[in-house]
Amino acid sequence: MMKHLRQISIGVRELRLLSGSVLFSYILTHLLNHTLGLVSLNAAERGLAIAKSVWYSTPGTAILYGAAALHVSLALRTIYLRQHWRLPLIEYVRLAAGFSLPLLLIGHVVTTRLAYALHSAEPKYTSVVSSLVSSGNEGWQLALLAPGWLHGCLGLWISIARLDPGREIRWVFFSAVVLIPCLAAAGFLSMSAELAMPDAQAPSLAAPALESAARQNLAFWRQAVLNAYLTAVAAALLAGPVRRSVVRLIGNARR
Repeated sequence: MMKHLRQISIGVRELRLLSGSVLFSYILTHLLNHTLGLVSLNAAERGLAIAKSVWYSTPGTAILYGAAALHVSLALRTIYLRQHWRLPLIEYVRLAAGFSLPLLLIGHVVTTRLAYALHSAEPKYTSVVSSLVSSGNEGWQLALLAPGWLHGCLGLWISIARLDPGREIRWVFFSAVVLIPCLAAAGFLSMSAELAMPDAQAPSLAAPALESAARQNLAFWRQAVLNAYLTAVAAALLAGPVRRSVVRLIGNARR
């Protein structure tokens, strides 16, 4: 019985791969949904409704945010246990992209998912795109998912590279890595152009503006979550060297 349990046990690498796959699927869904903007704004809205039916459902929410919490926890564990920082360049890029992603996404999640949960503010492309265009923040939205996409692609490639893939698979993989975000950016710009037309749907009809108290509440949550994340990263970075120093002192004392 114990032998059988050991055979089916899941290690840290498998947990990291599983949670990362969920997050990568979420980011891929977003990018593909942006791509529908090349068809029309209505097509993107219909795609968003389908995505929300999955990710905003109780199982989808539990899986998504459970995977996010697990993936971040494992990343913090890696920092805490790391003995040195002599890493290949691709690992530095992957780590930088991974740890910068929450800094970008926390605000986005609070103003969309948390706003929906606390204030029933349902996100729609019509209002979101209009707001970003009017504030001149289109580039921010286009760059929002870039670190997560890069981090996920690098992690996926590191796993694929172990299998020594053929030339065709390499070509398809790297083509998709470049093509999907480019199409997503083109779709977002297409939606922006469609909303700029005189007969475009008014943003005020798409989603009601949040009241001042609701905006302040969301700002509080955004800062609280951001502070908690930065504190956790700083604690992991500091606790690692402290642990190694204590281990060395105990080892020296025993000699």
